[in-house]
Amino acid sequence: MNWRVTLLILLAFVGGVLVLAAIATRPPSAPEHEIYVNGNVLTMDAAGAVHEAVSLREGLIESVGSSEEMLALAGDNTMVVDLRGRSVLPGSIDAHGHFPGSGQTVFSADLNSPPIGEVTNLSELLERLIRLAQTRTDGWIVGHGYDDTLLAERRHPNRDDLDTVASDRPVAIVHVSGHLAVVNSTGLAILGIDSATPDPEGGVIVRDPRSEGGRRPNGVLEETAARAVWEYTLDLSAMDAVRMTTQAAAEYLAVGVTTASAGGMPTTVATLLGFLSQLNQFPQRVALFPLFEEVGEQLLDGSVALDSFARAKVSAPRVKIIADGSIQGYTGYLSTPYHVPFKGDADYRGYASVPRDMLFQQVAGLYERRIQLAIHCNGDASIDDGLDAIENAMQQHPWPEARPLMIHAQMTREDQMARMADLGVTPSFFSAHTYYWGDRHAAIFMGPERAANMSPARWALEAGVRFSSHLDTPVTPMLPLQAVWSQVERKSTGGTVIGPDQRIDRLSALRAVTIDAAWQVFMDDVIGSIEPGKHADLVVLSDNPLTAPDIRSLKVDRTIIAGATVYKRL
Repeated sequence: MNWRVTLLILLAFVGGVLVLAAIATRPPSAPEHEIYVNGNVLTMDAAGAVHEAVSLREGLIESVGSSEEMLALAGDNTMVVDLRGRSVLPGSIDAHGHFPGSGQTVFSADLNSPPIGEVTNLSELLERLIRLAQTRTDGWIVGHGYDDTLLAERRHPNRDDLDTVASDRPVAIVHVSGHLAVVNSTGLAILGIDSATPDPEGGVIVRDPRSEGGRRPNGVLEETAARAVWEYTLDLSAMDAVRMTTQAAAEYLAVGVTTASAGGMPTTVATLLGFLSQLNQFPQRVALFPLFEEVGEQLLDGSVALDSFARAKVSAPRVKIIADGSIQGYTGYLSTPYHVPFKGDADYRGYASVPRDMLFQQVAGLYERRIQLAIHCNGDASIDDGLDAIENAMQQHPWPEARPLMIHAQMTREDQMARMADLGVTPSFFSAHTYYWGDRHAAIFMGPERAANMSPARWALEAGVRFSSHLDTPVTPMLPLQAVWSQVERKSTGGTVIGPDQRIDRLSALRAVTIDAAWQVFMDDVIGSIEPGKHADLVVLSDNPLTAPDIRSLKVDRTIIAGATVYKRL
């Protein structure tokens, strides 16, 4: 059974149950009138105004000002909340992630290493998979989040390792980057991959050089070669799908995320999210980016529209093209070789997931049909290709309002930032990379000089390029204040400042997870700042993030969506 079959079952057999559940568990309703006083209301408006109080009425922001001014609006049905010096901000907007992927722990073994998880060697990794196999006795055995560079063995697990978990069931584990997978022998057979199988375009079936002819797949699949795995590893029961989504939603609410991102989603997941949103199974708004390789042809011939994926609180502002891979997976596409040669190849630069000429065709086609796009580009060679494709499309089909989005844009050079300004390109930086991988970028992947300018938010500010910040969850945990802290401090897990010249001020970093993130998904007119008439999507923090000694230590006391409190710590 695959996702498509599961979805049909969900719709046909579980729909009625969920309708009843939705009726029984309607989302919290917003008070008719609620006033928050005696705090710091960080509006994130164009002037960066800060007020004492905010008035909410029927799910919308009514007014901001002093406590006295807001209390003057009170009536018999007004609820008043004393902030006692705490801060109110717009709810955090996940600029790019893979909601509801963080909920995959309901069916998948967590194989992350510190500081995210606890796995430090292959033995521990395999033991977790064996334990999962004992509790989930049917279907694929799935793990996620392993990082070969943090395992004691400093290598990827291979098919033979995973065969020790199960020889009669398929096993698949996904790299922390999300761009590689490892599959056991049974899994490879199900995928139809053997010694004679050619590498797919934009991907690699890694081989064992010691095998006959050096052709035996060792189980590691890169980029497009790994994508066939997803259909099988997401072979979920209807209840697992619901549990995954509701768990992810709860995690996001607890850290103040009011708008989630489902970037590069298969159509089946997109349909599921829309369906569950209609049934009020999660309260967040979701910005969904369908995957071009699945729906691009239909978008370009007009048989499918982006709006067809929108439903309830799920919008579909862009389609996503994955142009290269990840730096930490050695699949990001660079203009100059990796710092430590990959497999001893001093000339290795990674590779494009989409050939340059094909990328040009795809982008031009989207511009012609006025379909907004997001391009995943990590390495600077991929960024060159993406910018060239956008420039070509602009020349053929001028569209100044396109706001093309470049996801990650991790190794953007200064000259490329100038081109982004000229072309109207807006990047979304995976800013927490400096924390989670900064030390290894400097030592292994990029070298100190290039690592110092990864996720170059300072260059963006200086060039007048509007940008956002994201965590790529579930690649890293959903912690918006971590993203803010990382752009301000740029400290690694080892305590090293990775590129002090790229640090930015706190207000700019906060805007990158609020109003500027809203702007990138064309929702800045309704969310992202605390201004009259906008949705009351807010978060109450334990202290002021502009002045607190440690941004990451702040607690989310309340999360509010459309005026309704959907999470409350205090």
